[in-house]
Amino acid sequence: MRRRDWLAAAAAWSVCAWRPACAQGLPARVAAASDLQFVLPEIAAAFQARSALRVELTFGSSGNVARQIQQGAPLDLFMSADESYVLRLADAGLTRDRGHRYATGHLALVAPAGSTLPLDPSLDGLRQRFADVTRFAIANPELAPYGRAAREALQNLGLWDTWQDKLVLGENVTQATQYVASGAAQAGITSLSLARAPALAGALRHVGLPASLHAPIVQRMVLLRDARPAAADFRLFVLMPEARRIFAAHGFGEPPAGG
Repeated sequence: MRRRDWLAAAAAWSVCAWRPACAQGLPARVAAASDLQFVLPEIAAAFQARSALRVELTFGSSGNVARQIQQGAPLDLFMSADESYVLRLADAGLTRDRGHRYATGHLALVAPAGSTLPLDPSLDGLRQRFADVTRFAIANPELAPYGRAAREALQNLGLWDTWQDKLVLGENVTQATQYVASGAAQAGITSLSLARAPALAGALRHVGLPASLHAPIVQRMVLLRDARPAAADFRLFVLMPEARRIFAAHGFGEPPAGG
């Protein structure tokens, strides 16, 4: 976020966060991409501690959440893993504006903790152990931005066509990660944020994948047209340095400028 944008957000936050009436308002209903499953509760807890406002979180693939919004789901803030879903909703007149970029996502190659499969950023080890990999998990590329990025990475590595029969598709990136953590798949590609989650520390090994293997995973959030006041306050908090530090600790990058 540019300095003048941050200052504007900080000024708005100082007005919103300490209004006595705010604590009596309805909770912010936030629907978020699955890669935010571990980072967003921490951010929401920090927000609630400072403002006394409540946040209700639900998680799913960005494509499914966008479809639910189009069908009239009662939500206030959509935090997508792919900004294109937000922009389509904005073009359809379902949002207050075109939203704000809040993070950049990264991919990780994962295997179960007890696996002997070698993990490296070029997947050369898996190429050499090709016969040992019968199931390779990614999120569904038609629904989940991380699945689309995983497909692009495999295509750029020359593996997509030969690994078609090995693919196991999760409805979202969390489900794809669970396939590997449970041993249902021998390896997979997930989000770095999930691979680094403390809750999965004993279940997974991982290595980050180069961002050059796929188009940037630019994450954008937007207030829906009839969003509650608490959701507007939470959106401002997500853009502030305290939330940025939490995102960074969970493996997210800064969002690109211009959004």
